[in-house]
Amino acid sequence: MTVVENAKDACRGRGRPQVRSDEETLKLIVDAARSEFQANGYAGASMNAVAQGAGVSTKTLYRLVPTKADLFKSVISTRIGRFLLEIDGIDQKAVGVIDLQEALERILIAYGRLTLEKETIGILRLVLGECERFPELGEAFFQTAIRRSGEAIADWLAEQCRKGLLDLDDPKLAAGSLRGMMIMEPQRCVMLARREPPDEAEIARRAKFCAKLFLSGCLRKTA
Repeated sequence: MTVVENAKDACRGRGRPQVRSDEETLKLIVDAARSEFQANGYAGASMNAVAQGAGVSTKTLYRLVPTKADLFKSVISTRIGRFLLEIDGIDQKAVGVIDLQEALERILIAYGRLTLEKETIGILRLVLGECERFPELGEAFFQTAIRRSGEAIADWLAEQCRKGLLDLDDPKLAAGSLRGMMIMEPQRCVMLARREPPDEAEIARRAKFCAKLFLSGCLRKTA
């Protein structure tokens, strides 16, 4: 049974075993997998090492995450999930109460944190370096990271168009352009080891500039 299995995994000393939910166990597994992928890449990552790092049995690991590809996807999905929650936290009703530019800046700051921090760039390097041998890496990164983050921004832009605040023929295309303007230049320089990842202050300055420039071309004109 699941409770018995997790109780055995949780018992690493004397005393009564602590029963751990699958959700809690999965979080430990994903944290351990993140470290393992960073240290050894995808090809060199060991499922046994991940189980050890998470303090669970391999039986529990394979029950919750059947393959290495699923494990990698879970690592990415966890990071993207935080970004999606930040966008959801920017209440749609607040736009108009807070400035539209400020709302867009918040989204771009969240996106900048997601894509420009050292760990994310490390994951991107891993994908680019190994996706030819392991096509599932590229597929997982595209579907879980690139597509989901892009759709979240495009949906937000489309909602502002429906409210009559923005005038965009293609919110999806606009979202792609906005994302590129926000991250492409600094991300490329970090990928090529030309600089360190931008700090919070630089991300905020860049978000402010990009939001202002973007909105100058697509605000709905009032009569």
